[in-house]
Amino acid sequence: MNDIERQPNGTESRGVVKANDPYAVLRNRDLRIYLTGRLIAIIGQQMFVMGLGWELYERTRSALVLGFVGLTQVIPMILCTLPAGHFADIYNRKHIIVLMTLIVAGANLALAGISAASAPVLLIYLCLIVTGAARTFLWAASASFLPQLVGRKEFSQAVTWSSSTFQIGSITGPAIGGIVLHFTHQAAWIYMLNVLAAVSCAVLVSRVRVRHVAVTAEKTTLKTLLTGFSFVFKNRIILGIITLDMFAVLLGGATALLPVYAKEILHVGPYGLGLLQAALPFGAIICAFVLAHRPPLQKAGQSMLWAVVLFGLATILFGVSQWFWLSFAMLAVCGVSDNVSIVVRHTLVQLLTPNEKRGRVSAVNNLFIGTSNELGEFESGIVANWFGPAMGNAMATGAMISVVSGGVGTILVVLVVAWIWPEIRRYGRLDGS
Repeated sequence: MNDIERQPNGTESRGVVKANDPYAVLRNRDLRIYLTGRLIAIIGQQMFVMGLGWELYERTRSALVLGFVGLTQVIPMILCTLPAGHFADIYNRKHIIVLMTLIVAGANLALAGISAASAPVLLIYLCLIVTGAARTFLWAASASFLPQLVGRKEFSQAVTWSSSTFQIGSITGPAIGGIVLHFTHQAAWIYMLNVLAAVSCAVLVSRVRVRHVAVTAEKTTLKTLLTGFSFVFKNRIILGIITLDMFAVLLGGATALLPVYAKEILHVGPYGLGLLQAALPFGAIICAFVLAHRPPLQKAGQSMLWAVVLFGLATILFGVSQWFWLSFAMLAVCGVSDNVSIVVRHTLVQLLTPNEKRGRVSAVNNLFIGTSNELGEFESGIVANWFGPAMGNAMATGAMISVVSGGVGTILVVLVVAWIWPEIRRYGRLDGS
């Protein structure tokens, strides 16, 4: 796709985006609509995550139940990754995004009814399986759709602004969710708000003009389904950065235990939980704006490695903190470092992959990162659930041991990855050059 500069009135002019203008890429009409829809959907989704965690812990007082939330979403992700990537390459990616977003809305409508009726937790898990499958198709289509909206030189800036919308939504969503829970004490209202957000996103994305047309209509065979895996394992840089992010998220994720920290350790209630969940994206949005207003990273590989080390250190400090604002600050630092990692990984995965394979490679990337997110929550719940009773102190001690050990593991992963894949340390500019 050629570099296109769209003027504020919607007209287009051929050319290259000005190097020092961080807002030039936002003159792209389709990108603005896409990011607006994405922002609304993320606000709803983050409210949903916050409300779901609070409801399950209020009903069961079990960290293990929180851990199973991740597991129920990993299963459909694993089962659907191959077809999701293949569909994103052979069908209209915009249509897939719209359809899957509407399925997520339907599942949240069902969750609202289950929550209002205080139906068995098993039914909540069934709805999570449906949303997990839909979001697997959605992620593959969305990740491979973004490069079609902008030129190659603009892509790292587009990723930065896309990350910004995610972080803004991640700040706003939990804060609104905390307020809603504070006044209603009913997660069902949060699920209904997520329904409205998903439908609004689907409507906006349907107005994007860019259409994806498959270069070749490949037959669905085992070989074509496995193309994404084959490409990733042949490209050492992509394999290395995905591996780094996967294990860092698997070991260093503390978000699944935030309800335990809010209630048992920091004693801040649902509103405090909303602030804690907003802390990580708060740091990330600061980082995203800094990245947007400076030239592309000159030493992208080293920046990613150091960012993950910082993530591990901040996770350790969060794990031992019993002061709310120190905990908030450490989660914000995690957000700063995590955003650097996200921008580098997503930009390189898309720029180093041919368009006709982006759907399948994006699906593989989402599988590794997504499963590490969900399995990381499960691992955190298991460790906290085991160590808590073993140490004779309910969930608090177990949660702290789980988070601190995960931060130490994250730092060790950086050392191993930097040794096995030295080309990551040597990778330079992040501008598609």
